[in-house]
Amino acid sequence: MSNRFAIALVLGLAAFGTLAADSPEPAARPAKPAAADLTAARALIARQDWNAAIAELQRAARSEPKNADIHNLLGYSYRNAGQLDKAFGEYEIALGIDPRHKGAHEYVGIAYLAAKQPDKAKEHLAALKSICGENCEEYQDLAKAIADYKP
Repeated sequence: MSNRFAIALVLGLAAFGTLAADSPEPAARPAKPAAADLTAARALIARQDWNAAIAELQRAARSEPKNADIHNLLGYSYRNAGQLDKAFGEYEIALGIDPRHKGAHEYVGIAYLAAKQPDKAKEHLAALKSICGENCEEYQDLAKAIADYKP
């Protein structure tokens, strides 16, 4: 390669880099798949970082709006962040997508206990009984929460 060509190449690349750096439009961030957001959200939930988990799950819900698991975890995170109205909205979406979603039935039942509505929690316990019987983990967890409930 001639020196002139090498110098022209270096100057051209330097000019391109300067133009790209001065560009008013930021480079587009590649979209993360919802699965990546969900994995990050689960780690944040494990650390009880509810607001950060909510942000990750909202991102995931934008990618996959018909994913009942994402809406269920959003409800769970909102409930633990003390935002019951938003939690109920997310559980409603999850159950609208998948009426037999065991986790959503369990978690919305617990949310109803937090809202001092044990009769509604018992409705979801009955739904779980019809979906998976009394031996499934979700039924047993909600049944215990109802038994331990003190208004």
